[in-house]
Amino acid sequence: QVHLVETGGGLVQPGGSLKLSCSVSERTDKKYGMAWFRQAPGKEREFVAAISRSGSATRYEDSVEGRFHISREDADNKAYLQMDSLAPEDTAVYYCNVAPFFSTYANDYGNLIPWGQGSQVTVSS
Repeated sequence: QVHLVETGGGLVQPGGSLKLSCSVSERTDKKYGMAWFRQAPGKEREFVAAISRSGSATRYEDSVEGRFHISREDADNKAYLQMDSLAPEDTAVYYCNVAPFFSTYANDYGNLIPWGQGSQVTVSS
């Protein structure tokens, strides 16, 4: 079964940086739009960033615009989320997933490949 693995999370101080990686167990090869979501304790999963199939278009949730950067490397079947200037409110489990098109809506994801375990990001001093 095709699956996703998110890595790169951890504990970081406010103002620090982390880079998350998302590995897909099949060729991505511009087949999918890809996106990152996050879920904090007691909250719904929320959109963070998305990238189009070609990689030419991106979208960000307002609170991460200018601090986070999504990218993809189809040669490695991966997507990345570079997170800078991290703040305590960024603390969450971060998930990636794919959709057949470019979308920022959570309902468009998780239908082709199941959600993975996510990667915990904790921002605290």
